[in-house]
Amino acid sequence: MKKVLIIKNLEREGPGLVADVLDAAGLDSDVVELDRGQTIPKVADYRAVVVMGGPASANDSSTIMLHELAAVEEVLAAGIPYLGICLGMQVLVKAAGGAVQPARAKEVGFRDRSDRDFVLSVTDAGGEDPLLVGLPAHFPVFQLHGETVQLTSDMTVLATGHGCRNQIVRVAPGAYGLQPHVELTADLLANWAVQDPDLQPLGAAALARDFAAIRPSYNQVGTRLIHNFLYVAGLIG
Repeated sequence: MKKVLIIKNLEREGPGLVADVLDAAGLDSDVVELDRGQTIPKVADYRAVVVMGGPASANDSSTIMLHELAAVEEVLAAGIPYLGICLGMQVLVKAAGGAVQPARAKEVGFRDRSDRDFVLSVTDAGGEDPLLVGLPAHFPVFQLHGETVQLTSDMTVLATGHGCRNQIVRVAPGAYGLQPHVELTADLLANWAVQDPDLQPLGAAALARDFAAIRPSYNQVGTRLIHNFLYVAGLIG
């Protein structure tokens, strides 16, 4: 059986809940770490591709980013199921002909600068898409990004936010992007809180308390999203 390919843009931004769901489903995966100099293997050898987040921009002209964009273009051309999270979403949209641009304001943590929770709202199209089956109409998310995406006319918004609008998108059949970090775990958050310069001012203890308050429902939504993607990809029944 072909494996799932997981592409990491930065060591600390691991698959988290994605790995947990894959393990629970008995699915194997290969992990490529671009920041350690590893290269992306032939994508046609995989049943699905998952690209994680990172502080880089899809607009970068670095060799690493150009290689990543080319690989995602191959994924789209071959119709391989794709799930991109944060930077992985932005790379997907750029590779498919959309644009990545600065957000009006960075979205960092669980709340915006007005202390308003980051909450996504499922669109009518999202309510009919298999990726969001079983999800509530509104759910809180954790954000960590300073850029957003501009879609082409053939891309579909599945969930919106009150700051950056395009939060969950479908770029092509089986190819999805998620702006929020649905893969978040307590261990990931603990590492990011001390290592990420945008999160450091919020304080590790405060972030941990925020996550603990919503963790059961957050994990339920994230698990369902990832499970639904694996179903769409034909990897589980």
